[in-house]
Amino acid sequence: MLAGEDSNDCRIVAEIIKQHHPALGNARLVEISDNTRLKMATGPDLTARVHTIIGKAKGRALRAKGPLVGLVIHEDLDGYTDAQYARVRANVAGALSRESPCNSALALAAWESEAWLLLFPDAFPAVRPNWKVPAQLQGRDTGTIKSPKEELKRRLGSPAFRESDGPKVAEQARSLGLLASGTTGTNRSYRDFIHEVGQWPTTAPSPRRR
Repeated sequence: MLAGEDSNDCRIVAEIIKQHHPALGNARLVEISDNTRLKMATGPDLTARVHTIIGKAKGRALRAKGPLVGLVIHEDLDGYTDAQYARVRANVAGALSRESPCNSALALAAWESEAWLLLFPDAFPAVRPNWKVPAQLQGRDTGTIKSPKEELKRRLGSPAFRESDGPKVAEQARSLGLLASGTTGTNRSYRDFIHEVGQWPTTAPSPRRR
């Protein structure tokens, strides 16, 4: 189950999950739209917000007549991979791990999901032949780029990049083997998410009993 405010972000994350957790096999990745923001919440408020998302996930799994085997929550940090990022991630991921009835992972993207896409510059021309990621945006820490989405819109080429293009880029990154071969540059938030998903069982995950 993928929870996030935006379907485009969820679809980007879905491609990453498919690459890095093939044990899910034919498991259905279901999106749930959620406006519950977690990054600024703490204490009982954070717990309550996590419970709201879990309730929605359980409801969707029930309607789909299948078990809830994994829950991934996406949120754009709108900030850099600095000390604040580390605090927010530890806080939210900890609450999610404690409260989730199944395997869980937090996709806290710094600055935003487009920064993760920049780690795979060769995927962009596979979507639009005229697109080329500028050298200044390649091979660097993309978690230190402010508003990478706007950078792509201004500098990628014609036609202008749109948010809806993000999932297409992620799909190409996976189909071309780029997600498997490693990143061009770094981003701690991407690395942390991959590590967390990698902690899930190597066989098809099973829901926890609660």
